[in-house]
Amino acid sequence: MPGSRTGRPPVQRASKRPTAARPPRDNPLRTLYVRARKAWDRPLTAYYLILGGSLLITVLGLVMVYSASQITALQLSLPGSYFFRKQFLAACIGGVLLFVASRMPVRLHRALAYPMLAGSVFLMILVQVPGIGVAVNGNQNWISVGGPFQLQPSEFGKLALVLWGADLLARKQDKRLLTQWKHMLVPLVPVAFMLLGLIMLGGDMGTAIILTAILFGLLWLAGAPTRLFGGVLSIAVTLGFILIKTSPNRMARLACIGATDPGPNDQCWQAVHGIYALASGGLFGSGLGASVEKWGQLPEAHTDFIFAVTGEELGLAGTLSVLALFAALGYAGIRVAGRTEDPFVRYAAGGVTTWITAQAVINVGAVLGLLPIAGVPLPLFSYGGSALLPTMFAIGLLIAFARDDPAARAALAMRQPRFGRKRAAVRGSAGAAGPRRWNTMRRRASAARSSGER
Repeated sequence: MPGSRTGRPPVQRASKRPTAARPPRDNPLRTLYVRARKAWDRPLTAYYLILGGSLLITVLGLVMVYSASQITALQLSLPGSYFFRKQFLAACIGGVLLFVASRMPVRLHRALAYPMLAGSVFLMILVQVPGIGVAVNGNQNWISVGGPFQLQPSEFGKLALVLWGADLLARKQDKRLLTQWKHMLVPLVPVAFMLLGLIMLGGDMGTAIILTAILFGLLWLAGAPTRLFGGVLSIAVTLGFILIKTSPNRMARLACIGATDPGPNDQCWQAVHGIYALASGGLFGSGLGASVEKWGQLPEAHTDFIFAVTGEELGLAGTLSVLALFAALGYAGIRVAGRTEDPFVRYAAGGVTTWITAQAVINVGAVLGLLPIAGVPLPLFSYGGSALLPTMFAIGLLIAFARDDPAARAALAMRQPRFGRKRAAVRGSAGAAGPRRWNTMRRRASAARSSGER
């Protein structure tokens, strides 16, 4: 080997090692999507969506009721917080009903169906008795229960129809009678039409539309054939057309769809000023409490048109947040109805979801000028204790059904209470094993019970 110029042997350079191929980086959007999909498919997702979404809607509704009702209360020579205090009291009572309903077993919910239906029919008959029924805004659908408190029995009729209809269809499905059209329609449709007739005697077209939506939701979940479904729908549309055509007030409301001017005799005043409120809100609104339309320009600012005040004060961001909460609530209800094997749970969860979703769509559509003003409140959001109480009980039903899912019960059984961990940490590892092991065994035993037990 020839030497180098210095006489030293040449230095042998180490051969370069082949560099290992780096693993491709994951797309962050895809990673986020996968994580969100896993979180979305967890057993307790529906439970948390129903509980969290309903509570957020209720709390935000209390804030907006306080903001939207102050001017109306002062104009009536009442304290500024008058309507808020009544709504807060109703929310507290509704919270108790929600908790009780969420802890009741399914068989007890089914046992309440017939008494609740009978009680609702009795109260709706009392509404038409002179001296007992009270007329509000031309509709006689109220009963005075003393002082400033009034009760609207038709709101409880929605809950009664959901429970009774779900129990009826579940019993007929167990006996395999739903394949015959007469068993699918009778007595569900006649009883629903009886409730609709009692409601329409008072002139409340909006509540009648919601009750009709619940009826069609139950029939669709029961697997009604297209011809049968279309026949009942055509009868309902025909009756609705006759009721609208024979009432000048309802025809005027129908003519206000998409109106941008109050029109002759200001017949579209409420619809137009609702659009004004939404348009002046912008992206983030004028600020909480800074609405201009609630100063006497927008009728029913704290009830039927509270969504318009929300858009004016909280802007597009606030209204989209409310819509997102209702969308999450609706998705969770559909998920509960779709994943259960109990027919009563499926029909009841589907009926409640149809009720809340249809009422929210009708209210928001009327505020946006896309639908006629039906006079229905925004569920859990608008002012009105008679509407809030049965709705919160219905939310408790959904929570109970979400907890009753086998996978959800197993996930809840595996959770350890925090006080048990703290106490175990104080006692040490030897003492911690006892209580923690006993709690786990107790929960596993409770998780092995039937779906109707708690």
